[in-house]
Amino acid sequence: MAQANDKYLQIISDIKKGDLKPVYLLMGDESYYIDSITDTIIENALDDSERDFNQTILYGLDAEISSLINTAKRYPMMSSRQLVVLKEAQMFDDIDDIILYVEHYQPSTVFVINYKGGVLKNKKLIAAIEKIGAVYEFKKLYENQIPKFITDYLQNYSLKIEPKAVAMLSDYIGNDLSRIAGELDKLRIVIGDSKEITAHLVEDNIGISKDYNNFEFLAALVRKDVYKVNKIINYFESNPKNNSIIPTIRMMFNFFSNLLLMYYAPDKSDAGLLKELNLKTTFQLKEYNTAKNNYNVFKCVDIIALLREYDAKSKGVGVSTSTTDASLLRELSYKIMH
Repeated sequence: MAQANDKYLQIISDIKKGDLKPVYLLMGDESYYIDSITDTIIENALDDSERDFNQTILYGLDAEISSLINTAKRYPMMSSRQLVVLKEAQMFDDIDDIILYVEHYQPSTVFVINYKGGVLKNKKLIAAIEKIGAVYEFKKLYENQIPKFITDYLQNYSLKIEPKAVAMLSDYIGNDLSRIAGELDKLRIVIGDSKEITAHLVEDNIGISKDYNNFEFLAALVRKDVYKVNKIINYFESNPKNNSIIPTIRMMFNFFSNLLLMYYAPDKSDAGLLKELNLKTTFQLKEYNTAKNNYNVFKCVDIIALLREYDAKSKGVGVSTSTTDASLLRELSYKIMH
């Protein structure tokens, strides 16, 4: 769904250019895109002097269909358009009746419908909106799509970010795009005149421990540094709320899957491996070369099988309810390194 972010960027670009549709239906499980597009429409549809008389924001739980239609039907005052936004439309009992407006819409009105947490089921209403306006569905991004979201977000501000910093943010925050955007905005403020966000900047400002995080854990595991691995697991155990095993296993799985690809890559030059593993710098290859020295291809296959097994266990399959993330990670790490 890297395409979802590309689609989002194109929508934002069109809105900023003044290409506004009469009706927008923004729906899906990813509220970040819905909120961001809505905010961009609000910022660009009207001038500040026009908002008092021509901007109406309603909420699904409180809105009434008759008032909504009457508002959307009226003519703008001292402006070429008016803006009507229905937020939390999934809570609007009479949402199907919006078709009464859509089939006889007011061309000078921009009407935005925010439907979060799923998709609108009324296919007739969707078809009617598509005929005159735009319908966009936004699904949650997968974890492996988060790095592109981060780099795209910063690129919009002409900023770069170190690969390690991307990995740390992705691992620490997961696929909560609203939170990621908030943390990136914080980093944009503290970065000063620099044009690149570094891993040190992330460590100092996002609350990620410099020595005890998944990135350092994986590095220790790759080196078979038993002492460091167990030291980090002990830290995770003392801070369980901030150190779920699920993102740790996900990071390990991605790494060892890539390592397996490395063994069978047709072009084993640095350039060939960067392309095969979808990496950006030769610095990232260092960890893989170290892992290749410590884990042969047969062990790599066994590790991937172990990670699948312990992913299931981390979700409660085949273990007692008293089993902790730390105990599973300690057991898994031992099996990987021995």
